[in-house]
Amino acid sequence: MVYPNLFKPIRIGNLRLKNRIIAAPTSPSMITTEGFFTPEMAAYLEEKALGGCAVVTYGEAIVHSATGKSHNKQLQLDAFGVRQGLTESTRMIHNAGGLANIQLSHGGMYGGLASVGGDIGTCAKAYGPSEMEMPAGHVEEMPKELIYEIIESYGKSAKLCKDVGYDMVQVHAAHGWLFNQFLSPVFNHRTDEFGGSLENRARFLMLALDEVRKAVGPGFPIELRLNGDDFQEGGLSLEDYIEVAKLVDDKVDLFNISCGNHEDPAMFCRTHPNSFFPRGVNVYLSAEIKKHVKHPVACVGSLNDPAQMEEIIASGQADLVEIGRALVADPYLPNKAKCGCADDINPCLRCYECFGATGQLEMIKCTVNPTQGHQLEEKLNAPLIKCKVPETEKKKVLVVGGGPAGMEAAITAANRGHDVTLVEKSDRLGGNLHPAGSAFFKQDIRKLCEVLVRRVDRAGVKVMLNTEVTPDYVKAFAPDTLFVAIGSNELKPPIKGIDSPHVCMAIEAELHPEKLGRRVAIMGGGLVGAEAACSFAHEGHEVSIIEMKDDVALEVNSFYRGGLMPHVHESATCYVKTKVLEIVPEGVLVENEEKGQFVIPADSVVCALGFRAPYPLVDALCDCVDDARIIGDCNKVGMIYQAMDNGYHSAYRL
Repeated sequence: MVYPNLFKPIRIGNLRLKNRIIAAPTSPSMITTEGFFTPEMAAYLEEKALGGCAVVTYGEAIVHSATGKSHNKQLQLDAFGVRQGLTESTRMIHNAGGLANIQLSHGGMYGGLASVGGDIGTCAKAYGPSEMEMPAGHVEEMPKELIYEIIESYGKSAKLCKDVGYDMVQVHAAHGWLFNQFLSPVFNHRTDEFGGSLENRARFLMLALDEVRKAVGPGFPIELRLNGDDFQEGGLSLEDYIEVAKLVDDKVDLFNISCGNHEDPAMFCRTHPNSFFPRGVNVYLSAEIKKHVKHPVACVGSLNDPAQMEEIIASGQADLVEIGRALVADPYLPNKAKCGCADDINPCLRCYECFGATGQLEMIKCTVNPTQGHQLEEKLNAPLIKCKVPETEKKKVLVVGGGPAGMEAAITAANRGHDVTLVEKSDRLGGNLHPAGSAFFKQDIRKLCEVLVRRVDRAGVKVMLNTEVTPDYVKAFAPDTLFVAIGSNELKPPIKGIDSPHVCMAIEAELHPEKLGRRVAIMGGGLVGAEAACSFAHEGHEVSIIEMKDDVALEVNSFYRGGLMPHVHESATCYVKTKVLEIVPEGVLVENEEKGQFVIPADSVVCALGFRAPYPLVDALCDCVDDARIIGDCNKVGMIYQAMDNGYHSAYRL
């Protein structure tokens, strides 16, 4: 076995886990407004078990919905009728070979305040450890009688979960929710038995754990999600959490060590590390706490590579790994690692499209996994799309363009059994994944490109490089189906001076930053310009961004943007609400209301003003065949998610 420690069984309470991989608690919004599971939610969890995880955890199930519902839509364990969906879900997880876990949670003050999780249908009052004013509103001190009522609700919820088939429960005491608020001296200013000393501030948590144990009985595993550091001025440090862990060590069977909170956008991107952090950045917290407790410890921290997970377990930094977004990107990561196919794992890009979709779409999606959020559809259509087509239905397929959309379409069509040829005009596959993955913090995009290229080869796709496809080429090839995936062209507006020798288009600049002068002015503050600024500054350039809109990177989901913008501001001077008038030898002549007309000095000017689909060429190619499918940026300029999703779903029913 390639990863013997990762796939070594371990006992947690009365359970024997088949490996050391737990699907970390996630809670996409595939929940009814009454707080029940939907069939889509159950299928989402089932797939993680099918993929080989030992344990599948559902996240943030609310134990006391009258005060603790912190998201717009959450599973409510005290809602009448909730048992049916829970029972169906646990049965599906078990039948797929996994153990079922559920996180018991309460939002504390965010049950009554607008939060990252939502702003609709908040509870009547916000109850926290102490009375205070928060930016989102007033917080009442939680009365003692309510504290004991919530403690009782933890016991009732744990018993319900055990009754419907869950194999273990996790108590959430991290990320700024209820118990974390009581633990933190930033929020807890009480003078009664629930405030003051660390032991007093931990009393609420300890009583709740006792109530859960009473409800589930001995042997039934209780997991505790605990911060290892709040990373907040005045909050708890690693040394403090070591003491908390010691206080509760006899009350739990497994520690899950995380950090930070959800309400500070920059901190959110440490709690759920973004691409500016190394993989496993938070593992050291688990490693240190593990030295001081007798029960097993699980670590988190954007883990994606089985080799790194193996090293963590083998070196004793943790007993188990819990992975969230990596299993959104590829639910079959454990099975692929076990069978020696780790080079076929979809790399999580840490782009937060999964988080963004929960609010925008009330479901989940993934940039690199076109079937994410479609598990129920895939399951129902498996007989149609998972089998190779009969020889009599085999089609001759031509895919024009080797970017992510073209590669995904070619892979999907070839895996269905069709005869697929992929033609690319450049000397390599990947398209805009190459400039997009050129920055120092974008290595995950480079890995995605490598995975797709390998899949093209393994699927048996015939690849032709350095070949430009014309209408005559299509007619001569005579495909049964044509996929047009020729991408888009960079916009080059008729700005005076744009053809000057010191002007460079964004793609060329990203691929060859060594060609740029010391001072770089980027025209365009969308995602391309914002990320390019971080990259160029890292290479030693002095960077300015010129953007007509009110701010930079406004098209990006709020979760990714929250972590990106601090780096943008560190890397560049941003001129927003500013119009480019002319490119002059000494830089860029611009205008805004504050300063009027002025020159931004630059030795090199980068044009990052967007892309446009080449519709005339697209139409000319499509007119050559009866069955033409337009995918990727040449259909509608978008992001990697749209390209991958478009490519897959355009081809999987072929």
